[in-house]
Amino acid sequence: MSKPRHLHLSDVRGLQRLAGDATLGLTDLVETLHRTITRAPGIFGDAPAGRTRGITGFVYKSVRGVTRVVASGADALLGALEPLVAQAPSSPRREAALAVVNGVFGDYLEASGNPLAIPLQFRWQGMPLAPTAAALGSAYPEATRGIVALAHGLCMNDLHWNRNGHDHGAALARDLRLAPVYLHYNSGRHISVNGRAFADALEALVEAWPHRLGTLAIIGHSMGGLVARSACHYAALAGHAWLRRLDNLVFLGAPHFGAPLERAGAWADYLVGVSPYSAPFARLGKSRSAGIKDLRHGDIRDEDWQATTRSIARGQRPMVGLPAGVRSHAVAGSRQQRPGTPGARVRGDGLVPVASALGRRPDRTRGLALPGARCRIVYGTGHFDLLDSPHVYRVVRDWLASEL
Repeated sequence: MSKPRHLHLSDVRGLQRLAGDATLGLTDLVETLHRTITRAPGIFGDAPAGRTRGITGFVYKSVRGVTRVVASGADALLGALEPLVAQAPSSPRREAALAVVNGVFGDYLEASGNPLAIPLQFRWQGMPLAPTAAALGSAYPEATRGIVALAHGLCMNDLHWNRNGHDHGAALARDLRLAPVYLHYNSGRHISVNGRAFADALEALVEAWPHRLGTLAIIGHSMGGLVARSACHYAALAGHAWLRRLDNLVFLGAPHFGAPLERAGAWADYLVGVSPYSAPFARLGKSRSAGIKDLRHGDIRDEDWQATTRSIARGQRPMVGLPAGVRSHAVAGSRQQRPGTPGARVRGDGLVPVASALGRRPDRTRGLALPGARCRIVYGTGHFDLLDSPHVYRVVRDWLASEL
């Protein structure tokens, strides 16, 4: 097998497409700002619509035209060369870079047909895992007690489960004889879109599994926990058989009710857009992916983010509960080294508040109603430390072992 490469020809093609799109977007932004300044609206007035005219308009139009010609020619050339170049294995560094690009721009990459877009699939040791009995039998030749599917978080990939020499999936295979199956997906797509595709992929996997299936568990870290909840929701609607086989659902730092950083980003967009002079720059902030925006309130259904329901108050939306008959568990990380005084607020893991990770709200009827015995706060643990914390692993292992 050839040496893994940090850059593939398809990456060059995808990057040049992004560069062309960015040039066109920047040209539009500068032209809008130019038109706004020349028309001199009030500080809080509306920005004038349309494009510039005369020589100025001709210059901007020429820049766009030249950019499109150059980008189209380069794309055609690279597309013709791509089949002639042998495909080399992907390096972990390349996989990490693709995961970040997809997390930030993934919905746009998919909509524009960019080759950088990551397809949703299961993988084993970083390689695609086809949902066929032959492929699954080759990857997992020995009978196991069941399957544990692991879903990664935003801007991450399946290889990130191996952190500092520890992998929850590999450890569970060793200790409990569970077959780890790793989900790899474009985290910039809407959580509901990934959830529906995850549900379909699990149905195909379980149907093709070559061994007797004892137990089925899902572990979701961060956004992966929301994707798992979304998959359960859409599996119920579709009548998928795997949901009836699901025994355990484990959330590691999942922002069930949103993450403060995304809410801060939404406020920044609003403030930047107040003035017509700064409004063009709001496009830069709004270009973040649909997946990131879904983290603002933890949206896991299409109805949660579609425009037709934006006017509905969050508190009035139907609550998507946990799947019936499934033992659900949640681990929250806290950067505090030890518990505080009773009743004191516990710090989160740096990205997700403890209450959000445990599915708790002041109004208990609006929470996820997870039993206390299935919730755990692990102190001295940051958001990404949840992936390799020995304490977290012991908690998860003991939960799953008690149900085998």
